[in-house]
Amino acid sequence: MSNAYDVIIIGSGPGGYVTAIRSAQLGLKTAIVEREHLGGICLNWGCIPTKALLRSAEILDHANHAKSFGLTLEGKMTADVKDVVARSRGVSARLNGGVAFLMKKNKIDVIWGEAKLTKPNEIVVGKMTKPVVEPQNPVPKGVLGEGTYTAKHIIVATGARPRALPGIEPDGKLIWTYFEAMKPDFMPKSLVVMGSGAIGIEFASFYRSMGVDVTVVEVMPQIMPVEDAEISAMARKQLEKRGLKIITDAKVSKVEKGANSITAHVETKDGKVQQITADRLISAVGVQGNIENLGLEALGVKTDRGCIVIDGYGKTNVPGLYAIGDVAGPPMLAHKAEHEGVICVEKIAGVPGVHPMDKAKIPGCTYCNPQVASVGLTEAKAKAEGRDIRVGRYSFGANGKAIALGEDQGMIKVIFDKKSGELIGAHMVGAEVTELIQGFVVAMNLETTEEELMHTIFPHPTLSEMMKEAVLDAYGKVLNA
Repeated sequence: MSNAYDVIIIGSGPGGYVTAIRSAQLGLKTAIVEREHLGGICLNWGCIPTKALLRSAEILDHANHAKSFGLTLEGKMTADVKDVVARSRGVSARLNGGVAFLMKKNKIDVIWGEAKLTKPNEIVVGKMTKPVVEPQNPVPKGVLGEGTYTAKHIIVATGARPRALPGIEPDGKLIWTYFEAMKPDFMPKSLVVMGSGAIGIEFASFYRSMGVDVTVVEVMPQIMPVEDAEISAMARKQLEKRGLKIITDAKVSKVEKGANSITAHVETKDGKVQQITADRLISAVGVQGNIENLGLEALGVKTDRGCIVIDGYGKTNVPGLYAIGDVAGPPMLAHKAEHEGVICVEKIAGVPGVHPMDKAKIPGCTYCNPQVASVGLTEAKAKAEGRDIRVGRYSFGANGKAIALGEDQGMIKVIFDKKSGELIGAHMVGAEVTELIQGFVVAMNLETTEEELMHTIFPHPTLSEMMKEAVLDAYGKVLNA
C-alpha cells in the first residue's frame, strides 16, 4: 500500500473526521492520523458524554418534582453514580464505533500513532504515546501505524486540552479537569467549580442535580461571560434557585490540599478573601490548542496565543499545510470545526463558490438547567458598534406549551438593526432552547428580515411560537403578552 495521499488529516475529532469524509467524497485519496481514539475529545470526553450525564440529571430532576405533575413516586429518586457514568461511557463507545464505520465506508485510511511534521508535505508517525482510554474500543491490530507518509495537503486538526492555572494545576485526584469530572469514581458531597463558561456551568448543573453542594467562582462580573447580560442574569437566578452558590468578580487565588479535600481561597474584586472547603475542585478555566510536538516551529508555522494562524480557508503561512477547529482558534466549538474543515477541503479540491465562514453566525449552546443558547451580537456589543437597534423579548411564562411542560421560566430575546430590519442577534434561556436556536441561525444565514419572520407561520402549541412573538415585540406588535 502506498504511503502517499492527496490529503492527510492529523486528529480525528469532529473537525478531523468530518473533513476526512468530505475529502473522500470529493475523490481525494485520504488518510487520518489518530493517537488515542476516534471521535476526539468531543465524542469521547466532551459534547456527547456530558449530554448523556445531563440527561440523567434532567430525568432525576423531573422525578423529584413528579408531584407537581400530579404523579406520586414512592420515596425520593436517587442516582447510582457508577450506572450514570456507565451509561455515558456507553453512549460514547457506540458513537466511537460509528466513526470507525464511517472511515471504512468512505475508504479512508486510519493511521494509528502520533504524527510529527518533518516537511510541509510529510509526516512521520511514531508509536501511540497515550493509552486507549476505553477498553471496549481497542486500536485494531494489523493496521497502518508507524512510518513516513506524504500528502499534497496536510490538515492539522489536533484540537485542544484543558487550560491550567499556575499553582492550581489539576492532579487527577483533588483538582479535576472535565476528564475526571465526567468519570467520577464517587459522588462528592461538595464541589468548587472554577470558571463559569459552558464547561463549568454544565458540570455545576449536573452535580447540583446529583445533590452535591456546588459553588461556582467566576472572575468576570457575570456567569457565562460571552452571553447577553440579561440572559446571563436570568440563568443565574434560576441556577441559584436550584441551590447553586455563585460568586462573580472573584478568583481562586490559592488552593490548599488536604488528605481528601481542598480549601479554595476566593479573592473578590475588593480584595477580601474567603476560604471554601470542599471535597473536590473542577478547573474549568478554558482550553488551549494542542500545538506542541507537531514540528510546527521547525517549519516556521505562525502561531498566536497558543493557536495556529490561518486564513478564511484554513491555510497557514506554509504552503500545503492547513489547520482547522480548536487548534486554529476560537470559537472552540465542534460545529465550528466541522464546517471549517469542509470549507478547507472544498477549497483544496477547487469546489466552486466556497467562501470563508462568518463567525458571527456560529451558535453557542450551554446545556445546563436552564439551557442557554445564542447567535450573533449581544445587546451590549450591538450598542458598542454604534448600531441603532430594536430589541424584542418574550417570556416562557406567556407560552402555553412551556406552561404545560412545567417549564415557564425563561426568555427569548432578539436584536434587529433598526435601519435595515436585519436580525443581528438572538439569545435564549429556558427549556430546549438549544434545539430552538437553529431557527434564528437559519434566518440570519438567509439574511431574513423582521417582516419575513413576522409572516412565517409557527405551529401551535410549541415553544417555537415564542421566537415569533419576540420578533413581534421588537416592533410593537406582540400578540400574546
